[in-house]
Amino acid sequence: MAGRQLSPDETTWSLLAHLSGIVLGFLGPLLVMLIKGNESPYTRRNAVEALNFQITLVIAYVISALLMVLLIGFLLLPLLYVADVVFSVLAGVAASKGQDYRYPFTWRFIS
Repeated sequence: MAGRQLSPDETTWSLLAHLSGIVLGFLGPLLVMLIKGNESPYTRRNAVEALNFQITLVIAYVISALLMVLLIGFLLLPLLYVADVVFSVLAGVAASKGQDYRYPFTWRFIS
């Protein structure tokens, strides 16, 4: 964000976009995007990034559930949750510092 200081409101909502995904799945970032996305490009970018990550996780959870028939899904499911927590916290910390964060292994459905 060259030339502009981020407000505490922007960084707080951006942090919330990332961390809300841990509890609310894709609904948390979606709500942040709908509520604050038009007010701040920074908050919108973070909410969209978190939303894309959470949508990717939903797809991975469905695949994991299908793979439970082969027992592989039972191992994959907890790993997905741990990845959700770790990457969401890393993204939240970056957002609170005013930095952009790109989740690894994420399909970008929303831009």
